[in-house]
Amino acid sequence: MATSTAVDVLTRGALTVKGRLPWSSNATLLVEAELDGVTTLGVYKPERGERPLWDFPSGLFRRELAAWHLSEALGWGLVPLTVAREEGPYGEGSVQLFIPADFEQHYFTVREDARHHDRLRRICAFDLITNNADRKSGHCLLGEDGLVYAIDNGLCFHVDPKLRTVIWDFADEPLPQPILEDLRRLAAGGAPESVSTLIDDDERRALIRRTRALVKIGRFPTDTIGRGYPWPLV
Repeated sequence: MATSTAVDVLTRGALTVKGRLPWSSNATLLVEAELDGVTTLGVYKPERGERPLWDFPSGLFRRELAAWHLSEALGWGLVPLTVAREEGPYGEGSVQLFIPADFEQHYFTVREDARHHDRLRRICAFDLITNNADRKSGHCLLGEDGLVYAIDNGLCFHVDPKLRTVIWDFADEPLPQPILEDLRRLAAGGAPESVSTLIDDDERRALIRRTRALVKIGRFPTDTIGRGYPWPLV
């Protein structure tokens, strides 16, 4: 399905809940979106299905949206198409294009194939600048198209250091030049408006500070205190 068509169907199509996806702490629903006879599957995350957190405000779906917009602005295509829905079966939330994938695969398996390393390095850099607090192994999907996708990006963009990730295999490696160039562009131009409207001003400034710091270091950092892992790992 062409991206423009998928955007239309997910944004304006009628949503039918097919079921709840397992192992999610928040309501994460598989939906079928239908518009003018065209259908596609999506993952619907309504705000009313979010469990309250002490350190993140409600509206985590907006961070999912911001992550997609940032990935697109960088030209990396890491996050599946994600759109906002003001209305839905359970109210306002986000809908992400469902990625057909081999669900037996996850970060700890795909990292064994060097063909995926360039993509995984981008996900690693993306998580560093967005301050991802929950990059579990299962949040890296190997799609049927052979690409690895980064899903479940709701715990991103916090001002305080929150990084929790399983991706430490590239620690102390130099950032590849294409990644470095994209990050320099972001650091110089500031957060895209599409991202800035979804996070607050302090979070936007923190995003750019982290990006500039990573560009200055020019290397993937190491976990010097041993606390940078999520739980559970998968």
